Amino acid sequence: MTPESVLEIGQNALYVTIMILLVLLVPALIVGLLVSVFQAATQINEVTLSFIPKLIVTMLVVIVAGPWMLRTLIIYTQRLFEDIPTLIGQ
Repeated sequence: MTPESVLEIGQNALYVTIMILLVLLVPALIVGLLVSVFQAATQINEVTLSFIPKLIVTMLVVIVAGPWMLRTLIIYTQRLFEDIPTLIGQ
């Protein structure tokens, strides 16, 4: 196993992780920003007002994008297992 192959495996793992996290975090970030603007405009300072919408949006994203996230993880894991013989043979 060469250093290049180790770096490639690590790079692919980080890429898959970032893609899945972005799908979850970007909608929560947008909703949090919108709720913060609403709170600033109405001067309502309630902590749960920002938490509940972000939780609901994150749950909806998991329901909608969950199959894609699972498929992405499965494909990455299958490729990693399929590459084990070639990685050991190097």
